[in-house]
Amino acid sequence: MDFRVLQTFMVAATTENFHQTAEALFIAQPTVSQHIRQLEKELGIKLFERVGKRVRLTAAGKRYLPHAKGLLAQWHNSMEDLQAWRQGYREKLQLAVSPIIARARFSHLLHRYTKLYPDVDISIKIVDSVEIGPLVQNGQADLGLTRMVPGEFQLSTYLLYEDPVVFAVPHSGGDMEAPLPDWEQEVQSNRLLTHNHPGYWDELLLLLRQRGLSLRTMAVSQVDITKRFIEDGLGVSFLPRTAVDRDLFENRFIELPTPGLVLPKVASYLLVPKAGISEPAQHFIDILQSLYPPMPLVQSGGRT
Repeated sequence: MDFRVLQTFMVAATTENFHQTAEALFIAQPTVSQHIRQLEKELGIKLFERVGKRVRLTAAGKRYLPHAKGLLAQWHNSMEDLQAWRQGYREKLQLAVSPIIARARFSHLLHRYTKLYPDVDISIKIVDSVEIGPLVQNGQADLGLTRMVPGEFQLSTYLLYEDPVVFAVPHSGGDMEAPLPDWEQEVQSNRLLTHNHPGYWDELLLLLRQRGLSLRTMAVSQVDITKRFIEDGLGVSFLPRTAVDRDLFENRFIELPTPGLVLPKVASYLLVPKAGISEPAQHFIDILQSLYPPMPLVQSGGRT
């Protein structure tokens, strides 16, 4: 089967318009029609029906669509595997990593691994922590580095390190020797940017409200966007220290102490499938154990 024909079918199924399909694939519209006719002839079914100036999938076309996706995915994977082999890679390691971990400490880890194991082809998926457990359990990643204990039962979770949460406000640009502003006043006079981390916000907001503080909040789901908003003067937030270390060092933010309020700590975890792991994955774990001993096993609920 000509995989270009499958690609044409996939795009046409999405656009429901042969002209737009031709533009997306940089081919002539008659070529799109030719590809569809060729595929329909090979399958012996009608894949599209005309509705005015557009087209739509027939019932048979809808049934065939997931099979076409699978065939294309297998083809792309085979090409990537062959290309990796040509480049000298002999084994694979697939990692799922949370954005905060990827920004904070991941580069050093990768440098060390690639130096020791240059023949391993590494692929990295940067995804939110809530998505990492399912990826590892379903075999779409060999290992996961996450900021939350997953609910999946077929995984072993190991504590890597803990990270204190700090109160970050924009730098005023004033006298460095001037006394720091009062943290409670800053919380109440600025919009509080919340829920940029999966681990601590609900409990922290409850503690703040129990102090009688009047809060104006804005939920921002990504740490990077939260940091940009703080820098632009749009609000303040409580963030993991590793996420703002550079910003504090470069005086873009100020860390305010919070007397009377005990801030939480957040942790980073390694997720390992219980069904067994590959040799490249074990080598990765060995490096983690040398960097973050003792890496205790964590039970569900975050207990070690």
